[in-house]
Amino acid sequence: MQPPNEDWAEWIRASSKGDQAALARLYDSTNGILYGLILRVLRDRAAAEDALLEVYVQVWRKGETYTASKGTPLGWLLTIARSRAIDALRSRGFRECERQDPLETAGTIADSAPGPEENSAVSQRRVCVQQCLAELPKDQREAIELAFFSGLSHTEVAETLGQPLGTVKSRVRLGMSRLRESLRCYEREL
Repeated sequence: MQPPNEDWAEWIRASSKGDQAALARLYDSTNGILYGLILRVLRDRAAAEDALLEVYVQVWRKGETYTASKGTPLGWLLTIARSRAIDALRSRGFRECERQDPLETAGTIADSAPGPEENSAVSQRRVCVQQCLAELPKDQREAIELAFFSGLSHTEVAETLGQPLGTVKSRVRLGMSRLRESLRCYEREL
């Protein structure tokens, strides 16, 4: 269960004054949510971890700028996380542009992008996975989506859903088993 916003607000203020324990408590209770958002934006675990670290560095340095009248602590943290993720995307795009070869060499470079057949196969697999997920019971689908698509740990999924950890683990395991079997059926049909 997540602590109330008042705790988060206090931990943000205390962190900006150098309280390492407050920053640790804030990190422990919010990192799963923030990491999930950043990972969705960046789609790269290493880059997402770096951006997440930058969020908490900003809290440490500028936590005094948080104002409760302008929004919830989680809203403030999510805004910082989104900004750091977008900054990382822009920075990565800029670095990739710098490394590009001169235009004269364009004819000698093989295209590494997937072709139409590969794009079609990926698209078909995506549709199959979505259909198989839709067939799962709601409780299993939610647990799997939070664990695999939002990057939350089983403990964080349990906290988010307000369910016991054992129940969440069972739902993920059963859901993954059903999903695996459903995907096998779809592959046989193709």
